[in-house]
Amino acid sequence: MSNRFWSPIVNELDPYVPGEQPQDQQYIKLNTNESPYPPAPAVAAALASFDCEQLRRYPDPESLELRDALAEYHGLARAQVFVGNGSDEVLAHAFQALLQKSSPILYPDISYSFYPVYCALYRIEYATVPLDAEFRIDVDAYRPGNGGIIIANPNAPTGIALPLAAIRRLLANHRDSVVIIDEAYVDFGAESATSLIEDFDNLLVVQTFSKSRNLAGLRLGAAFGQAPLIEALQRIKNSFNSYPVDSLAGACALASIADEDYFQKCRQRIIASRERLADGLTALDFETLPSNSNFLLASHAGRPAQALYLELKNIGILVRHFNKPRIDNWLRITVGSDAECDRLLEALRQILG
Repeated sequence: MSNRFWSPIVNELDPYVPGEQPQDQQYIKLNTNESPYPPAPAVAAALASFDCEQLRRYPDPESLELRDALAEYHGLARAQVFVGNGSDEVLAHAFQALLQKSSPILYPDISYSFYPVYCALYRIEYATVPLDAEFRIDVDAYRPGNGGIIIANPNAPTGIALPLAAIRRLLANHRDSVVIIDEAYVDFGAESATSLIEDFDNLLVVQTFSKSRNLAGLRLGAAFGQAPLIEALQRIKNSFNSYPVDSLAGACALASIADEDYFQKCRQRIIASRERLADGLTALDFETLPSNSNFLLASHAGRPAQALYLELKNIGILVRHFNKPRIDNWLRITVGSDAECDRLLEALRQILG
């Protein structure tokens, strides 16, 4: 098949590779950090009562009702809230709107692997800042004079979170740079930086409905920051796709926000299961990093991670292996239900002998 019609940049791209979504058989899926629990009952009710007549018309291009609900939830104003079709799209708009500068942007050497993809797509220069020997982010290692900083907090795939005081110090040390805090996993034990928005005009916080709100299939993300940053995202959005949040997604998102009790119960169950899984892995001689996310990064001194990944896959359990420097002997394991975690631990006992 010829690629002679491709634009030049297409040949240069090394696209993001998502976790496996197998179609051929049933797996215990502990590889893509999806929730083991269904969406909130209020979401199911919203779906059941949704008026399909709405679908013949375009949705609200500004998603005002959803932005108002998110603003109230986080103690912000509507002008400080942006929504998009998944946090990956929100991040893409942020890279294009806020990080195309003359100086390289900075992010950790071990982090979300979409960041270098966006840099290549939007021709953004970047430099990575190494995590320390314990896989922690050192905010004081970020040099001034950069084109912007993006940090996942908790970091992925390590799961380790920065305290809010460290994020405040990072923001204060880089007043002339946009600092994006990617909070996909914040609800599993970290502190959100949304409380710092009033103090820092250079802060953009990005969140998702995919993880703690059990809505990965919905594709909905949000960003929070002072109004000029949000306006920049809106200008990119309206030059790309004026209607990123469809009517059905908006209705489900509103229902999820309203069902606070279910949200809190699910996140607490996942946190408890994470600690239980970590104890089980430790008993099998795994090292696990301290996680504030819905996954664990684990390594076994006696068995290579890639071999373990393949052996687990062969018996129907998917985890994530990254063939990348520093983490190529680690597995990222999503926290599933207790039954799924027990099945994983039993499989590892058999594999390890």
